[in-house]
Amino acid sequence: QVQLVESGGGLVQAGGSLRLSCAASGSIFSINVMGWYRQAPGKQRELVAAITSGGSTNYANSVKGRFTISRDNAKNTVYLHMNSLKPEDTAVYYCNAEGKRTPWGGTLHYWGQGTQVTVSE
Repeated sequence: QVQLVESGGGLVQAGGSLRLSCAASGSIFSINVMGWYRQAPGKQRELVAAITSGGSTNYANSVKGRFTISRDNAKNTVYLHMNSLKPEDTAVYYCNAEGKRTPWGGTLHYWGQGTQVTVSE
């Protein structure tokens, strides 16, 4: 089984910063893409940022220039550095990983349990 454990959420004032971490553990052969999604109340889950094992990144337009995603492949850990936070960034943030449990297996998707980020006015 593969587990994604997130940490780093919390309450912060507008303009502040937070760093989220997500560590993957368990029986996994390789992880290609790791990323962060978020879901605000009454809204659909949306991609925030993603990073490949080679370091290529992709960001939602709403967070470009404010959020930075990074990754430690040796630790199977992904980070999301969030600066200049806005109230509209308030959501539950979910870690996601796409990987294989064996070299010959198909790509599987894994999700963390979610961590709350609340940005006050």
